[in-house]
Amino acid sequence: MLIRRALASAAALLFLATAGCAAGTEGHGDGHAPMNHEAHAYTYTKAQAAAIVAQAAAPLRGSEFRADCFSSHRRGDDPIVFPGQAGRSHIHEFYGNRTANASSTLRSLSAGTTNCTPSTDLSSYWTPTLYQNGVPVAPERVTVYYQGITDRTRAVAHPRGLRYVVGNALATSPDQNPAARWSCVGRPESSRDFMNCPPGTKLENYLDFPTCWDGKNLDSANHRDHMAYATGQTCPSSHPVVVPRLELLITWPVHGGGLTLAGTRGGVNVTDAPGHTFHGDFFNAWDQAELERRVRDCIVAGYICGTDGRPIEQ
Repeated sequence: MLIRRALASAAALLFLATAGCAAGTEGHGDGHAPMNHEAHAYTYTKAQAAAIVAQAAAPLRGSEFRADCFSSHRRGDDPIVFPGQAGRSHIHEFYGNRTANASSTLRSLSAGTTNCTPSTDLSSYWTPTLYQNGVPVAPERVTVYYQGITDRTRAVAHPRGLRYVVGNALATSPDQNPAARWSCVGRPESSRDFMNCPPGTKLENYLDFPTCWDGKNLDSANHRDHMAYATGQTCPSSHPVVVPRLELLITWPVHGGGLTLAGTRGGVNVTDAPGHTFHGDFFNAWDQAELERRVRDCIVAGYICGTDGRPIEQ
């Protein structure tokens, strides 16, 4: 774990040095998107992009717990962006809750099962499917970190039913998507676009979610405005509630080139989208008592905990 943390910090620092703070220009200038394929687009303001990049490079503070998950299934659904519209979305890889589909609700997820450890995490996480030379590749593993990087002593558990999206699926250049970074296992370099990993290593992606909630809404029209990225240790007054940062660390058993993603282009779902369009979704269905215990005993108390929510190092 210490090696993972050191490499993540080194990769994030390189990412910070090379990424800059430019925001995207595609989509809508106010950050809102209509409810069609364009709903996958999002324009990060310069301030948001700067906060995301700074957060990626921030030192980990010894305050986290995790869930270890695997790919559960693959389908063209998105229960947040296209609820009730089976097959409407580009292809996503779903992690965790085995029942997740276009019609998923908090009730249905709560009645389902998960391939995550711990089993008390019934949440669904999903990202676009990765392809190598046109063949879909399931991740080898997915680690979901919950981290106390923003004012951890004030952090509270995500409310059940909270859902949101990060990344820019319609980014036309790497500088339009600061939330995701690609790297190779065991190497410090990172990029907003695919890395050509050498033999003996594997492709991985870090996807960082925001740490501030408006305290009111479980969703918003563009599935983002109810959440915000902190500036340093401070959440904006519009989003005063501190929550742990979700960070998805996804590892695929591939190296080399020929890499593409499922995505959308011109309103049409495709499988040859570039790496800088990576994005992800979270639909919280944790057992609330267990999530609250982990936030209290790991995040607020300042411990690194395992999947059982018990401290393993300070």
